[in-house]
Amino acid sequence: KSCLLFIHRVDINNDKKIGAKEMQRWIMEKTDEHFQEAVEENKMHFRAVDPDGDGHVSWDEYKIKFLASKGFNEKEIAEKIRNNEELKIDEETQEVLDNLKDRWYQADNPPPDLLLNEEEFLSFLHPEHSRGMLKFMVKEIIRDLDQDGDKKLTLSEFISLPVGTVENQQAQDIDDDWVKDRKKEFEEVIDANHDGIVTMEELEEYMDPMNEYNALNEAKQMIAVADENQNHHLELEEILKYSEYFTGSKLMDYARNVHEEF
Repeated sequence: KSCLLFIHRVDINNDKKIGAKEMQRWIMEKTDEHFQEAVEENKMHFRAVDPDGDGHVSWDEYKIKFLASKGFNEKEIAEKIRNNEELKIDEETQEVLDNLKDRWYQADNPPPDLLLNEEEFLSFLHPEHSRGMLKFMVKEIIRDLDQDGDKKLTLSEFISLPVGTVENQQAQDIDDDWVKDRKKEFEEVIDANHDGIVTMEELEEYMDPMNEYNALNEAKQMIAVADENQNHHLELEEILKYSEYFTGSKLMDYARNVHEEF
């Protein structure tokens, strides 16, 4: 039943098979659904961590609620934070907190005040849909790869990271394949105007979760999993045979699973 529902939703032209473009459209729909759900969830989460209702949440307010959700006593934690006392937190939870704090700083739009409003809080919880977070990530990538400091990437800069880091022939072959794939990605996808230079704007567009190329590429990968007759389409028999894959959480909740790893 789930498979038939999946086919009905995705097979737009009713030809009883699913092509890459149909799967791409479905993926983008799921991504958009995820964003709308994220906005609604954010309203509830924001109210929960903004107890005084002033429209801003401090890092300490969030930290208290986060630790309370992990089983810590909320009143005790709040009092210790208020008195600048040391918190006895296990190493794993502390590591999560450190990562969250980094993301908190990134979501705090200029001028930074360490207070997040509702829109900034959405960026914190769902950086995959935040234009500001995208810009931050692009700056980080440019900073790491841009060798001449012009805030743009040439092909040689883009593929420079793994070169020379291999130790044997097998690793060299993997490295060569990586370079080949990145070269194709650079020339055919990211460099939108094909001038041999990737700008921050082009990189930002490429990294956008609603980028159509990324959705099409993901669609082709999904089809390849079950495409036993190699016709680049999925027929009912193939979908039924791989029903667990197509009705499992990875696919039916595609956007949430993929983009929360952003």
